[in-house]
Amino acid sequence: MVLHKHVNSKKTPSLDRPHTLHRQKDISLCSLAYGSRYATDDIPKHRLPEKPSEAAAAYQLIHDELDLDGRPAMNCASFVHTWMEPEADKLIMENISKNLSDQDEYPATMRIHARCISMIGNLWNGNQAIGTATTGSSEAIMLGGLSMKKRWQNRRREAGKDASQPNIIMGNNAQVALEKFARFFDVECRLIPVSEESHFVLDIQKAVEACDENTIGIFVILGSTYTGHFEDVRGLSDLLDAYQEKTGIDIPIHVDAASGGFLAPFAFPDLLWDFRLPRVVSINTSGHKYGLCYAGIGWILWRSEQYLPKELVFELHYLGGTEYSYTINFSRPACFMISQYYNFLRLGVEGFTDIALMDLNNARQFSHALESSGYFDVVSDLHRPKGQFGWRNQDASTKKIEETDVEDVTYFNPHLPVVSFKLTDAFKKKYPYVKQAAISTLVRVNGWIVPNYPLPPNSESVEILRVVVRESLSKDMLSRLGEDLFEATKKLSNAESTFDSLYLSPSQHITDFESDQSIGQGGTYARSC
Repeated sequence: MVLHKHVNSKKTPSLDRPHTLHRQKDISLCSLAYGSRYATDDIPKHRLPEKPSEAAAAYQLIHDELDLDGRPAMNCASFVHTWMEPEADKLIMENISKNLSDQDEYPATMRIHARCISMIGNLWNGNQAIGTATTGSSEAIMLGGLSMKKRWQNRRREAGKDASQPNIIMGNNAQVALEKFARFFDVECRLIPVSEESHFVLDIQKAVEACDENTIGIFVILGSTYTGHFEDVRGLSDLLDAYQEKTGIDIPIHVDAASGGFLAPFAFPDLLWDFRLPRVVSINTSGHKYGLCYAGIGWILWRSEQYLPKELVFELHYLGGTEYSYTINFSRPACFMISQYYNFLRLGVEGFTDIALMDLNNARQFSHALESSGYFDVVSDLHRPKGQFGWRNQDASTKKIEETDVEDVTYFNPHLPVVSFKLTDAFKKKYPYVKQAAISTLVRVNGWIVPNYPLPPNSESVEILRVVVRESLSKDMLSRLGEDLFEATKKLSNAESTFDSLYLSPSQHITDFESDQSIGQGGTYARSC
């Protein structure tokens, strides 16, 4: 969750204070939402109101304020799914009061949870898998990291060795939850710089070079949030096999498949990244990404009970029966887990495959359109032949693919349906006053949220715009987005000065937090406050 500070209601801006000319007395909050009171008096913001209000009035006031949010379907920044079928919505509302932690009261819900674990285990080739639903991948990553840390500590203590200096390895393209694990649970975070040569994801050779006897494991990401690239799980596993043969040190892998866990098995079934690799001990994913559910459901599975230390599992008796729990959150809604089961029954393998291939096809066509415009280079590689990476290395074969419309997904690099792109060097040289961030600002006027940000540290000189293609972002909507991007770029290039271009750029975000120099600066896009 984000952090907010307490607001002193006595020091709020003048518009938030009672209107001196039209102050009315004895007008209850129980009036209609659009009654005269709300033209002159404040809606309670920082203190609880003294009196209640009508349900309809409270609803309408909050509803109207939330209309100021962006439209979820046009939020191209987020991986989170924002649409489900009416039948799924109905199931969610029917079960919205159920607590997933109360296993004794809701036995039917628990059976559905067990079925989901089994289905996901089969999907990831884990015939002995054990796991749990979580509130999302962030919680799941904490659980996976803690399991690796505890197993490492147990091995060290059994050998009579020091167990006080654990470290974990990840690329500095890691999503913030991975770095949170290291900081929250006192594990040294060894961030491996990414580069253009490593496709802006984990350099597996450098990751192995960073290993030592204190390494509890390596986080490998199946779908980078920056560019959508899959990190090479199989390649890293092979290198760690050789490392163990040489040193005797066994380094496990946890796969952060937050985005790729419900896409790779369907779009790239022959890709080796899951429990088929013995070194992969745990995997997490987000049901609310390409599992096609609303926000609030994640999953983590271990390859067997051997990799889930028993001292981390709690046995509970106070809810009416004996329950076993290994989660960070306790009470949590069951309805989103139920919606995941709905998708499993509703779509099956064929349905998930069709949606995954559709998303990838739309993302590839969008990539070709961006490149054809002459304005943009595409940093992502999902539209390039397998083994070809980088906009600088692009050749005629990529253009040929666009013309022949290759449908075989195995012809292309395994990848998320994510399109990261930037202004071409030629464009920036011709129009040096155009700021790429201004494109993001201009398309926001039309409702699109397309973030602009630098690549990870060591590659931060390259800024990218990023579009996450989800099921709800249709080909027609992508065509419109492309038109708006091209129009915005053309408008900026026609600006007559640097001042005109800067006028269209976003203002800088200023935070109230003061920099704490005692905290080491993070090496990922998560900066220490």
